[in-house]
Amino acid sequence: MKIQERTGAGAGRSAAPAQPSVGDRLPSPPRERKPALAALAVLLILVGALGATMLVLRAGDRIEAVQVTADIKPGESLSDKNITAVMVNDDSGADFVRWEQRTSLMKLQAKSTIYKGTVVVGQMFADKTGMEQGKATVGVSLKEGQYPAGLDSGDNVAVYRVGSKASSGGSGQNGSSGSSGADSSLLVERAVVVSAGSSDSDAISSTAQPVTLTVDAGDAAAVAQAASAGEVAVVLIPGN
Repeated sequence: MKIQERTGAGAGRSAAPAQPSVGDRLPSPPRERKPALAALAVLLILVGALGATMLVLRAGDRIEAVQVTADIKPGESLSDKNITAVMVNDDSGADFVRWEQRTSLMKLQAKSTIYKGTVVVGQMFADKTGMEQGKATVGVSLKEGQYPAGLDSGDNVAVYRVGSKASSGGSGQNGSSGSSGADSSLLVERAVVVSAGSSDSDAISSTAQPVTLTVDAGDAAAVAQAASAGEVAVVLIPGN
C-alpha cells in the first residue's frame, strides 16, 4: 500500500507542465520575393563579364609601334639611338609603323620636323632619292665665316651672295648703298640643308665645308653661279 502511494506521488511530481497548443504561437511573416532585384543582379553579372571580354579583345588589338625619343629634323633619318618601342591600339585607323619595320624606316628621311614623343606614321617619311616637284639640289663649298657653327642636315638656311658682285647692284644714284643693296644679295629666302661636311675644328681651319642644299628650281642657277665663284654664305633661320 505504501509503495503504490509513493509511486503515485512521484508520478504527480514528475509530470511536465502543460505546453501551449499550436494555435497559441505567433504567426511568422511570409517571405517577400523580389524578382526585380534578382534580375538586376544577373544583369550586373552579365555586364561585368561582357566588359572583361571587351578588355581582353581590345588588348589583343594593341601593336608595338615606333616612337621617336628626340626631335627629327627635315631630311634626317631614324636610327637605333632616337627611337623606342611603344604599345598602341591598332584600331585607331592611323598608319602606325610597326616596330619590326624600323629597319626599312631608317632608309627613309623625314618630310618635316618630327618632335620628341611622336608615334610615327608612314606618311611622315619619303624616299631619300625622291625630289619634290619644283625643287633642285645644289652643292656649295663654304669657307670659315660663310656658315654658322653646328650646321647640320635638316637645318633651314637663307642663302646670300657675298663679295663685290653682291653689292654692285645695290648702289643708289648718289653712290650710297640703299635698302635695295641688302635685298639684292639675298639669293634664296629659305633652303634646306640636305647634308653638311665635317664640322670638326681641324677640318674647318684647313678645308672648305661642303654643303648640299635643296632650293627652288628657279633659284638653282643663281646659287650655282655664286658657289662657283666662292661667293655664297648661308644663315641659319628658324622654321621647319
